[in-house]
Amino acid sequence: MALLESVPNVSEGRDPMVIAAIGQAFTEHGRVLDVHSDFDHHRSVFTIAADEGDLVDTLLAGIARAAELVDLRSHDGIHPRVGAADVVPIVPLRVGEMALANDVALALARRVGDEIGLPVFLYGESGDGRRPAFFRRGGPAELQRRVDVGELQQAFGPSQLDPRAGAVLIGARPLLIAFNVELQTGDLADAQAIAAAIRESSGGMSGVQALGLVLPASGRIQVSVNVIDVEAAPLVAVVERVREVAAARGVNVGRSELVGLLPESAAAEPRLLGLDVLPDDRVLERRLLLD
Repeated sequence: MALLESVPNVSEGRDPMVIAAIGQAFTEHGRVLDVHSDFDHHRSVFTIAADEGDLVDTLLAGIARAAELVDLRSHDGIHPRVGAADVVPIVPLRVGEMALANDVALALARRVGDEIGLPVFLYGESGDGRRPAFFRRGGPAELQRRVDVGELQQAFGPSQLDPRAGAVLIGARPLLIAFNVELQTGDLADAQAIAAAIRESSGGMSGVQALGLVLPASGRIQVSVNVIDVEAAPLVAVVERVREVAAARGVNVGRSELVGLLPESAAAEPRLLGLDVLPDDRVLERRLLLD
């Protein structure tokens, strides 16, 4: 049996009891290595490891619990989403196991559609390389419209999004790093300009996605980054590029925030990443050795 990782993103980041209940469901057949919840994004990122034979069961339990407890109709987080259990990636931890991860993703997607009754859309290696943003633009209502006019079709489950729980995006993908960099000065326009300068889709760094955001509760300005190719875009280089672009705009960069875990290959001196510390339990390979 192979050990696989999953990093389900659930659209609840404020109610500790709901987050704990969903987390408990995710422990049914796997290990929850980390939970990162964010009030402004209104989102929790669970990092889970399990053998291939157990991962589908544990993810199915967590997705079902999220569908019961999260109501998108009253959701106001700033992070784009189309589902209560918004995106559920299956991530191989060893070279040569992407095909296995894809098999697990397809098995999970079929069961979510059949047993929970939610529409499932495939992304990543399971969905012709499409990324979650392809489905999220415009939110659940726009996704439903695209299905209704025949632009998109769900892979499994009904064609109608659930009014409360929406849809689920499932797919196999490589390891990625979710990382936020706060701006000490400047405004949202600065954050958006920095994000545009570093992300691949705007001609920036290969393997980097980025958005400029303002956090409503605190008013803080943030450059939110996903490093989707950890080899093409070393995290240290990404953070340094953010600093360079910010400096050119006369903007000071503050602290960074790691969402979930990062792979050993991206671990570095914390100050180079803008972190105060980088404990062992935030590095994936070291975390797997704990407990």
